[in-house]
Amino acid sequence: MKKKDRLDLKVGFKCNNNCRFCVIAENRNSGKSLDKTTEEIKKDLAVGKENGAGEVVFTGGEVTIRPDVFEIVSFARALDYEIIQIQTNGRMLYYKSFVRKLVDCGATEISPALHGHNSQLHDYLTRSPGSFKQTSQGIVNAKSLGLYVASNTVITKPNYEFLPDIAKLLVNLGVDQFQFAFVHPQGNAFKYFDSIVPLKSKVEPFVHRALDIGINAGVSVMAEAYPFCFMKGYESFCSERFIPETEIRSVSSNIRNFTEVRRNMGKSKGPLCSKCIYDSQCEGPWCEYPQKRGWEEFQPIG
Repeated sequence: MKKKDRLDLKVGFKCNNNCRFCVIAENRNSGKSLDKTTEEIKKDLAVGKENGAGEVVFTGGEVTIRPDVFEIVSFARALDYEIIQIQTNGRMLYYKSFVRKLVDCGATEISPALHGHNSQLHDYLTRSPGSFKQTSQGIVNAKSLGLYVASNTVITKPNYEFLPDIAKLLVNLGVDQFQFAFVHPQGNAFKYFDSIVPLKSKVEPFVHRALDIGINAGVSVMAEAYPFCFMKGYESFCSERFIPETEIRSVSSNIRNFTEVRRNMGKSKGPLCSKCIYDSQCEGPWCEYPQKRGWEEFQPIG
């Protein structure tokens, strides 16, 4: 069996935000109980370890609102996962005692989501008043307790012009790494496509300026789902270069090789992509984008 470097463990769909770009909104709003049980999560952790995973990323929905969050993190530590990351909207991190308990249970990394440089923008996108205050303070708390903080910002139409401002804030908050991920047009993002999904070509200068801010500050930076043809001079910061081999264990299905599925099903290539010198490395955009916008923006390099 091929070794899996990372286990991406999706614990369910419940969340205390209601983001305008949420890709799993249809699952969240289905009215069904779609969260894994504690025992199901423990079984997934054991199977992931047997399959060779050295790190686990707990994701959702929102992991931190689960009553068993400390129990499942402790179980991952007992299985000797070297890296235990919590992917989160960051709101529960506002409570320092909560963060301290995560650390005591074995969490090593936090991946909080910050989508604006102020409450007006961030709270608009999350549709959760007060979430900016909670998440930004949560990042401070996580850093003060020794956690590695790798933040994620989803690039959307309302926030792309403010990416440099967001980068400045993240540097000031002391994150170890930040990533800008182009919105995946599924769920709410597909429902509100015209108001949420920007033109990739318009985003380009703002992404570059934002990355420069992190680079100059000595912070690890990258852009995800943003093809190489929009990253001229910044190709080494495309996250596809760094994504490890990943197994996904979700509520309704398991994916043994997410890299293969992401490249062959989730993303797509255009008519000119084969002429690009980065064709073998670039995965192209999420397939929904060119289905709506076409391929005119995508011009090969080289």
